[in-house]
Parts: sequence; structure tokens; C-alpha cells
Amino acid sequence: MAASSEKSFKVRLQYACLPYRRKAGGEVEFMLLTSRETKRWVIPKGWPMKGKKPHASAAREALEEAGLVGKVGREPLGSYDYQKRLKGGTAVPCRVDVFPLAVKSQRKDWPEKGQRTLRWFSREEAVEAVDEPELRDLIRTFGEQLVTAEGEG
Repeated sequence: MAASSEKSFKVRLQYACLPYRRKAGGEVEFMLLTSRETKRWVIPKGWPMKGKKPHASAAREALEEAGLVGKVGREPLGSYDYQKRLKGGTAVPCRVDVFPLAVKSQRKDWPEKGQRTLRWFSREEAVEAVDEPELRDLIRTFGEQLVTAEGEG
């Protein structure tokens, strides 16, 4: 089969963080933020950054989009696919590798402050809020793993 010369069909790679924290009672919460264009609930994500490892690129996106600082996992939890709308309205298929981010703090200022709505969600609320089925599964599974790990600790 001949490779398509059509560039729009090439799946593009992005890196994302799934920011989470554990409340005093042990409950796990996830931070979601709205996309700038469609206002859907999403996680911080972006294109690979030259000279940065994938997990470092993901952590940088969380800092730029939500002011989040924490410990990022070096291995992805998994990935999900979605259609990214580019300027001009073209949609391109993207695969997003998702890295866990244990949030330690949030800065007072960050580059995209005021451009998005940010909110902490319970696992169940986060699963309901995102549109992408594979991202829902990642949040659900990772949240269950965190609860199980807490029970063993």
C-alpha cells in the first residue's frame, strides 16, 4: 500500500499531564482546564519541545497552562486520540501521551493565566467532564490505582 502524500492524515504526537492531588482524607482529585477555543474540559497538553524529554514537555505545559508545579512521572500512563483544530479550522488527528503529575503547588502567575478556567474534580466528576473516551478510561484507571496504593500504604 502506498503511503499517502496527504499530510492532514498524519497522526501528530502531543504530550500531556494528568495533574492530581490527594486531599487530607485520602480522596484523589484531578485538575482539568478548559481549552481556549471550544471551552471543553481537557488536561494540559502541547507539542513536543526541542531538547526536552516527553515527560518534561508535559510538565512544562502544565506550568504554562495552569501554573502547576509538581513531580511528573517519566513513563506515560497511556495515550488517547483526538482531533486538534488548527487555526483556520483544519482538524488533524493527534495521539496524546499522558504523564502523571503529582501537584505540589500552583504559582501565583503563569503564561496562560486568565485564558482558561481551572478546577479540581473528584475522579468521578473528571471522568464525566472530559469528552474523549480513552482519556476517561485513563483517569478512571489511574484514580483506582492511586486509591489502591493508598490502601496498601
